[in-house]
Amino acid sequence: MQPLVLYDTTSKLPGNQWSPNPAKPRFALSYKGLPFVTVWVEYSEIATVMKSIGAKPIKRLDGSDAYTVPVVSDPNTGAVITDSLEIASYLERTYPEKPIFPNNSEALIRAFDSAYRNLTFPAVKFILGRTAEILSPDSAKCFIEVRSKDFNLPWDQFTSEGPKREAQWELLEKAYNTVYDWYQKSNGKWIMGDTFSYADIIVACFVLWYKRVMKEGEWARISSWNGGKWAQLLTDVEKECNLA
Repeated sequence: MQPLVLYDTTSKLPGNQWSPNPAKPRFALSYKGLPFVTVWVEYSEIATVMKSIGAKPIKRLDGSDAYTVPVVSDPNTGAVITDSLEIASYLERTYPEKPIFPNNSEALIRAFDSAYRNLTFPAVKFILGRTAEILSPDSAKCFIEVRSKDFNLPWDQFTSEGPKREAQWELLEKAYNTVYDWYQKSNGKWIMGDTFSYADIIVACFVLWYKRVMKEGEWARISSWNGGKWAQLLTDVEKECNLA
């Protein structure tokens, strides 16, 4: 079997990785035990590289086309797949061993993904601000332009301190209190109780993003929430996916 190719975006951090969406196929590929290699792409060069490999664009919030990562290229089938959720679906269909959508749960996990994003998306502006700090100058400039357009806000709204920053913190903690309640209702280690699934990968990869881009004291704050649930979940998912 030839290794699959995962396209991810690089950074100034050791080990490069930071972005939650490319992390999801990395975790899924590792969980399934599939061989893969990573191609690291500067954020500012994503469109050029993705066009060159024939990847399809996604739709932005304003309806315009945008080239993005992750993209997975599978030389065993010739497939080139864009978007983390579609990559997960492809991997499940093509390589069904060790399912990430157990018990025919793909439709439910797609709904979970949407609910989780809607819950946390309004609260991540200051984390996007931190993200720009770990990118190269050209990539940071591109990232700032894209994210300002996504939210239709000036960049200082992503980097402001004081009461505005604290309001973001409160919104984020409230979101994770809700996610914690979801886990509590599962009566098990994972969102599906005792059954590991892609839903847990989704949550863990966003927590990984926070850990990678935040200042040490900021990550400690998140780590303290809900009895240390989120730092422990990340550790557990990394172990389950053979990434610990």
